[in-house]
Amino acid sequence: MKIILVFLFIAPLALSTGAEKDYSSFDSAASPETKSRFAMLDDVRILANGLLQLGHGLKDFVHKTKGQMNDIFQKLYIFDRSFYELSLQTSEIKEEEEQLRQTTARLQINNEEIKNLSQEMNSKIEDLIQNKIQLQEKVWGLEDKVTKLAITQPSMQETKEISSLKAFVEQQDNHIKQLLRIVEDQHVQLDRQHNQIMELEDKVQNQRYFSFQNLSSFLTLKESMAQPFIWVSHPSCSQFGGVEDSAAPDCTGLYNSGMRSSGVYTIKPNGSEAFDVYCEMKFGSSWTVIQNRVDGSLDFNQTWDAYANGFGDLNEEFWLGLNKTYSITKQGDYIFRIELQDWKDNKRYIEYAFSLGGPETDYTLQLSRISGSIPNALPEQTELQFSTTDRDVDIINDFNCPENYLGGWWHSECEETNLNGKYVTPRSRGRLDRRKGLYWKPKKGRYYLLKSTKIMIHPTDLKSFD
Repeated sequence: MKIILVFLFIAPLALSTGAEKDYSSFDSAASPETKSRFAMLDDVRILANGLLQLGHGLKDFVHKTKGQMNDIFQKLYIFDRSFYELSLQTSEIKEEEEQLRQTTARLQINNEEIKNLSQEMNSKIEDLIQNKIQLQEKVWGLEDKVTKLAITQPSMQETKEISSLKAFVEQQDNHIKQLLRIVEDQHVQLDRQHNQIMELEDKVQNQRYFSFQNLSSFLTLKESMAQPFIWVSHPSCSQFGGVEDSAAPDCTGLYNSGMRSSGVYTIKPNGSEAFDVYCEMKFGSSWTVIQNRVDGSLDFNQTWDAYANGFGDLNEEFWLGLNKTYSITKQGDYIFRIELQDWKDNKRYIEYAFSLGGPETDYTLQLSRISGSIPNALPEQTELQFSTTDRDVDIINDFNCPENYLGGWWHSECEETNLNGKYVTPRSRGRLDRRKGLYWKPKKGRYYLLKSTKIMIHPTDLKSFD
């Protein structure tokens, strides 16, 4: 359009120039006719040359415009294709998550049905046990009569009655034993169903964790006043009557001996003195808890001796102690499980195979990840030495990790995580406070500020040690 306007502007000028030349030719009586013709031809050549240049410019403009349009169409095609592929991936993730939810719902329904059946079986067993007790009382009465009549020959009717009662009692005993086996099988199925539900819930959480809809981070933590620490002994809670020789070597041993309730118990690891621990009964066994944080009521910025011997209340927040933990783990191979909860009440866990050194190694920890529902934040296959504010065994670049992050831990780079740090609430927004708080920090990623943490250990063979 611009070229056409230029042409329209030049054409009148060219014509006016030609006209002026024509008038000048008429005014000049001395100019010959041939000269006038040549002048007009020159004007025509000039005009033709201008038109030719305009045509070339218009042609270049058209080619350039076509090239730009082709680039735009190619970019639009690439964008549409990428958007389509992204939509397919999102749809697949949603379908997998929906399938996991449906499977979890079915397992939960089955779990409830099995629980109801188990309760009904238990009720029947109780009735049978009562009947057995009554029958035993009758049998005992008959035995007394038989003893009194030992001198005299019993009648045939009494003998038949005694025999029938004994046969009935034996039949009831067999029936009760069968019911007990059925109940035990039901309990095993319940445990399996529970474990399957837990695994599926972890898978659903993983899908949400890595999808586009769950990219929000854990909220920052609130800061609360720390209270003085004090060990609280629970001798009344010991299930072994205070006799150290009969204490189990760990919580799994207690479970195998028949204990099924979580709480404080007394254990006695091989080659060690007896002490109290908190046992958490879950997943068809029992775990020994070595750290628990729930509300920030306990100050975890303690000395080396405190971390070595333990501090806190076993029914609330506490650190079991490196010495006690080492006395348990030196009995065999154990699993190191960390359970985390953020301020939205989302729960995650991670498990490691691990080894813990004794006091001569500064309680060196070495980890190897087994499973979990959160990215790893602790170095693997690396010997990590425990540090506290008054005993930093490995100052990195003149930077004291426990002193700056307020808590004893197996520090490596002062950044990866700090589960014994200062308890910080979501109201604290400063970066310095967040880094001093209770957090989980993967190698690549942001800080996940936490509401509660729990560290537990369990033997790998799922049996107590002899």
